[in-house]
Order: sequence, then structure tokens, then C-alpha cells
Amino acid sequence: QLRLVESGGGLVQPGGSLRLSCAASEFTSRYYATGWFRQAPGKEREVVSCMSSSGRSTDYADSVKGRFTISRDIPKNTVYLQMENLKPEDTGIYYCAWAATSRASDCRPELGYDYKYWGQGIQVTVSS
Repeated sequence: QLRLVESGGGLVQPGGSLRLSCAASEFTSRYYATGWFRQAPGKEREVVSCMSSSGRSTDYADSVKGRFTISRDIPKNTVYLQMENLKPEDTGIYYCAWAATSRASDCRPELGYDYKYWGQGIQVTVSS
């Protein structure tokens, strides 16, 4: 069973940067779409970003476009979320998730990608 381990969260002031990492704990031979989700205080979990299994297609929530970048390092079996110009409203628990798929061109849950492998969640707090 695939296990995902997250790292890189913490407390940062507004306008600062953080990079989250999501590493598979074992060798992965299947194809996966990957995504980052977050749950802010008092709000439902939302999709922040995702990447197709090919790595050629990405998607971002409107609230983070131009500030966040999803990327991956195939040899390390690791997915990253680089977060720039952080705002207080970015505060929340961030989860990485992977969806096994035979498709290569998309990643959005509403298109049927089943994100059933999840990281443990990591706190990101943006505050002065």
C-alpha cells in the first residue's frame, strides 16, 4: 500500500514562502495523478492544485494562481508545492494525495480521479 509522508509546513509571515514536500515511502510503479488539498479553519476541504500523471498538465485554485506551483521529482518519487506571497487566508492543514490512474491528461477529482492515498496533513500558518 502506498504511504505518503509530508514535510515543510510551519509558521510564516504574510508575503513569505514555504515549500511542502510529499514523498512516497516505497517504490511506486503505477501511474498517479497527484494533488494538494487544504482545509482552513471553519471551511470545507478544497483542492489547491493537482498534476496529471504525465506531469504535463496542472490545475490551480483561483485563489492561489500565480503564487503556488506544483512540481515533482520522479527519481525521488516526491511531489512539491512551492508557495509564494503567502496570505493569512492560506492558513490551514495541507494534505497531499495521489490517485492511481491509467489516464495521463488530467487530475481534477470532479473528472473521476479517486484520491485515495493521502499524506498525514501538515499545518501551514500565515500570521504576523
